[in-house]
Amino acid sequence: MKNSNESKKSGLSESFVMGVIALVFLMVGYQTAMFIHRAAVVRIAANRDSPDTVYVYCDTSLVVRNNAAHSSHASSVRKKLPFRNVESFHFNPNTVSVEDLCRLGFTVKQAESIDNYRKKGGKFRRKGDFAKSYVVSDSVYERLEPYISIPLIDLNQADSAAFDSLPGIGGWFAAKMIEYRETLGGYSCKEQLMDIYRFDQEKFDALSDLVTVSEPYSYPLWTLPADSLRRHPYIRDYETARSIVLYRENNPIDLWTVRHMEEAGILSAENALKLGRCVLRQPSAK
Repeated sequence: MKNSNESKKSGLSESFVMGVIALVFLMVGYQTAMFIHRAAVVRIAANRDSPDTVYVYCDTSLVVRNNAAHSSHASSVRKKLPFRNVESFHFNPNTVSVEDLCRLGFTVKQAESIDNYRKKGGKFRRKGDFAKSYVVSDSVYERLEPYISIPLIDLNQADSAAFDSLPGIGGWFAAKMIEYRETLGGYSCKEQLMDIYRFDQEKFDALSDLVTVSEPYSYPLWTLPADSLRRHPYIRDYETARSIVLYRENNPIDLWTVRHMEEAGILSAENALKLGRCVLRQPSAK
């Protein structure tokens, strides 16, 4: 009877020991998994806050951060983690990512609010428009204002959708801006927009700081034949075009100027003024 009890006690002891060993292994495994998880999270945060490689694209002298894609799990982790450092770098508020907005000092909620505004069709045309957002405090805007870079719309490169986004410009004027660009051969200066029907000074003033002519079109006034010259909106008829050709044939090259042709009665004062603000391709000596 005694041996039987000792045997039972011995069996219980062995089971207990095995259970303890299993529990120890379980705790060690859990701690190891937690350590690996924390290390992975730290690594994800480190790569986000201090990336080894920054993907950028250049637009003239402007450098803009463009993040690489991440897995959905990594992106979820990155979104939940607070940023360790607040940075200041050049950005376009119309295209900057939510993550980079957070890097600039906004909370996730604030960054998503800015992104939702853009998704609903909102657009920041000027730096001051970004300041008007209710999630952009005065102190944050004061810090970021030197870094806000909103590209101007190039009159010789933009499509009708870009023109349509300008203040006071709808589909009709956007189409007319494209049409007039084709008629001119290209814009030489912003002021040529006011040649378009009903495009007045007020409309021009509302958008003049938002557009540019990065590469002005140079009109070959001094080489085109009469048939081509008459199509230009500042010349318009064959008689004037033919007079310009005759003027070129009968005057030395140093007198080939818009002012001299106005003085010769070939161009009206109004058309001479408009043609004078065009970039004209310089004549070459024969």
